[in-house]
Amino acid sequence: MNPPEGFAEFVAARGTSLLRTAYLACDSPDEAEDVLQSALERACRNWHRLRADAAPEPYVRKIIINLAISRARRRAILQFIPTHSPPDRPAPATSDVELRQILVDGLRILPPRQRAVVVLRYWEDLTESQTAQILGCSIGTVKSQAFKALVRLRAWLGEEVTGLVGS
Repeated sequence: MNPPEGFAEFVAARGTSLLRTAYLACDSPDEAEDVLQSALERACRNWHRLRADAAPEPYVRKIIINLAISRARRRAILQFIPTHSPPDRPAPATSDVELRQILVDGLRILPPRQRAVVVLRYWEDLTESQTAQILGCSIGTVKSQAFKALVRLRAWLGEEVTGLVGS
């Protein structure tokens, strides 16, 4: 079966950006690739629903975020692992690469909904309105989830690293 008209061009043009979104929203690179593949499969099946003048990227991003949240919920239900001591905190970063890895690791501690808000708002640089539209919630929910996520990330990162990334 051939892909619908315009779908292959869309994937070629926006695939890397969509993979980045999936990577940041998921717990592992392998899971991100699976989520992206599933999202593109759903988008291909429903490509005919998009208007000719509609931008498909927000539609596919929404699929990615919803799939990542669903998978995280399933994992949380199936794998409950109690921890008796808090995880080790990372040492202060000495380079941009190390700082970026610490921030990506920090995303992993957030609940799926907060992670989705942080990825869309701050990594993808979307507005609160665009983020709310993709997540199917109110702007107030985006604001509160972002606030809670940033508080949690700052606490996890600690004083030394927080000073490096700003408050």
